[in-house]
Amino acid sequence: MLEKSRFRQRSSLLSGVTQAFDAMVVILSGWIAYAIHPGGWGLPQRYQIALVLGALLTLVAFSVLGIYRSWRDRPAGQFRQLLIAWLLVGGVLMVLGVATKTSILFSRGWMALWLGLGALSLVAVRGALAVVLREMRRRGWNLRRIVLVGSGPQAADVALRLQEAVWSGLEITALFYDTDGDLPGTGGRIPAHPPAAAGIPGLPVHPLAELASFVEQRRIEEVWLTLPAGYERRIPEILHQLRHSAVGIRYVPGIQNLRLLNPAVSEVAGMAVLDLHVTPFQGINRLVKAIEDRVLAAVILLLISPLVLAIAVGVKLGSPGPVLFKQRRNGCDGRPFRVYKFRTMVLHEEPEGTVTQASRDDARITGFGVFLRRFSLDELPQFINVLQGRMSIVGPRPHALEHNEYYKHRVEAYMRRHCVKPGITGWAQVNGWRGETDTLEKMERRVAHDFWYIDHWSLWLDLKIIALTVVRVLKGRNAY
Repeated sequence: MLEKSRFRQRSSLLSGVTQAFDAMVVILSGWIAYAIHPGGWGLPQRYQIALVLGALLTLVAFSVLGIYRSWRDRPAGQFRQLLIAWLLVGGVLMVLGVATKTSILFSRGWMALWLGLGALSLVAVRGALAVVLREMRRRGWNLRRIVLVGSGPQAADVALRLQEAVWSGLEITALFYDTDGDLPGTGGRIPAHPPAAAGIPGLPVHPLAELASFVEQRRIEEVWLTLPAGYERRIPEILHQLRHSAVGIRYVPGIQNLRLLNPAVSEVAGMAVLDLHVTPFQGINRLVKAIEDRVLAAVILLLISPLVLAIAVGVKLGSPGPVLFKQRRNGCDGRPFRVYKFRTMVLHEEPEGTVTQASRDDARITGFGVFLRRFSLDELPQFINVLQGRMSIVGPRPHALEHNEYYKHRVEAYMRRHCVKPGITGWAQVNGWRGETDTLEKMERRVAHDFWYIDHWSLWLDLKIIALTVVRVLKGRNAY
């Protein structure tokens, strides 16, 4: 039987050490929290049970959410996932306390301190381990040696990205060309011993026929196939060549230049399917997003109800016409719905099929409307749209139907924004792409930010955008 790679052994050891550290951190942070409040180092038995249960739940939650799966992702992403998982553990403990009617036996102050100290300690320990790993990798330890199979711009792009991602600990050892074919990007048939890989200076190059022996002799841990689109037929040949090796094999399809949305690999009816354009809000994500929207919208509407009533009176007294402005917009999957806003303009008519965006010093905007727009108070009725399930609090802003018709022919993949519910605020808005889009470039930047949000959605990101929105709204930039 082939021996497992040394990296897998090191990876398992690292994962085990990390789990042990996590369990100790959870218990110690709870113990320290008790010493602070209510005071004293002598833990009652019920608190000891709670700490042990918290440590076990942490290990389970972290394992299920993939916290221990890889140490080769960006540190910021690891910390974000860790904090989300820790908050989930806290939530489960609180639910268990309520369900078993034992929550009254514990100090709320202690619970809050435990969660806070636990979060800080877990992040601190992970940060320290990340520093240690980075230093080890700088010295040549804990590196995963890989080789690339491919040629031309595709291989060069993959190599460049891996070389820039120094935190990943992935070391490219060599590049293998296909000397028996004519992969694109190489100018035709490849010589038996090409001098260098175009666009990848300093990287040793070998003919593909030597791949299996090279992997065995140099104890390579992964082979990355960087074949351009259309050359998937070579994959079975490469797999056959490596059939006697336990090396890990990854395939990087030549689709980097396509405008993909939330790409992933799924299993459907027993088949591996590469998702090129799908919504991230499926399964548990859909449930989390729905709960987030409904709960926050209900709480916010309850809190702002006096303000909403005052604004409604102000709109009515400011100029003749209805309090609410209703306009048809495209929602999820492109289905139209009516979005609600406080009316900020005098009543006027526009030619059919035309919607003129509000601009700076627009004469149609009322005096009270200027104030509402400056602080985005005209958007508050959209929380009703959220309760109706037609919008989300965070998501791509819904544009007028006429604007969608105009821009879908001018901005690449524009309508793919509608694979998720539109939002009251979004990643584009908190990054300055709010207000009038009077140039094509502005709309392209806004749409690019919308796509980034869809690709990177998480509950943590939503909460971050909501917090940033409050700050941006108070500044009142690009709003008129």
